[in-house]
Amino acid sequence: MSEPLFLKPVFHEKLWGGRLLEKDFGYQLPAGRIGECWAISGHPHGPNQIINGRFKGQLLPDVYVAQPELFGNPGSKVFPLLIKFLDAEASLSVQVHPDNQYAQVHEGELGKTECWYVLHAEPGAYLIYGHHAKTRAELRQMIENGDWDQLLRKKYVKTGDFVFVPSGTIHALNQGIEVIETQQSSDTTYRLYDYDRVDQKTGQKRALHLQQSIDVTDVPFKEPVLNIKSKKIGQSTITTLVEPPVSPYFSVYKWDVTDKLSLKRGQRPYVLASVIAGAGTLTVGKQAYEIKKGTNFILPHDVDEWTLTGKLSLVASNPE
Repeated sequence: MSEPLFLKPVFHEKLWGGRLLEKDFGYQLPAGRIGECWAISGHPHGPNQIINGRFKGQLLPDVYVAQPELFGNPGSKVFPLLIKFLDAEASLSVQVHPDNQYAQVHEGELGKTECWYVLHAEPGAYLIYGHHAKTRAELRQMIENGDWDQLLRKKYVKTGDFVFVPSGTIHALNQGIEVIETQQSSDTTYRLYDYDRVDQKTGQKRALHLQQSIDVTDVPFKEPVLNIKSKKIGQSTITTLVEPPVSPYFSVYKWDVTDKLSLKRGQRPYVLASVIAGAGTLTVGKQAYEIKKGTNFILPHDVDEWTLTGKLSLVASNPE
């Protein structure tokens, strides 16, 4: 039976998190400063449980391994993507992620290329995105000297912006920004600066990873050139935010549905989708499912086409 896989989110407390995901998405958050909702995840640090259909109660990574035909018979045993909602009530650490080769050797997992669609940004909000060092020696010297104002590049953002963050890019979400993040399934982060903050739970500063950061940072920084394009289908709009060759690991889209939008899987092995605004209905075959802001699901390989009705927006992706 062809059916979507709806997923139960997993929440992670973060020093920089808050309670916005409760207010914005209606999620029942655990106590504390919740910075991350892992909305679609097969990663061992937060795998999602399937909440409907024949696989109800099973974990996504287990179904991915046991039922490879649902995912186009992938070569890898690792579910490749991870979708998160992030609430930066305070600024995240300045960090960088390794590529696949470095991460496999040193961490035993995938590298981490990621991207952000900005759900909300307070006026004047900005990211750390890239750096000004011309050589690796200059990068090392500026990091060791703590010349953060000279090293780090600011990028101001507003609600609705999209930012692509390849592995090797120094970056940070800053205070007052909420995003949906599409990334490779990796939890490896190298911190190079954390504002000398002390974790209230441990009484210690969080660990830094200066040598690893220097090893994996791309020098000099070159901002990716995106080719964001939109097309109208009836009253609805499909926006392609990123795809190969700019993004080698995933494509990301935004579906803005007004009344009705019918789509086909095409050559994609399967599709991941998260509702970021509004409410409506997902119809697969003769079965209709009510969906709303905060609903997250996968359309497996045996779902060839589907229809969305209502007034809603989704961010969708597929692995490459």
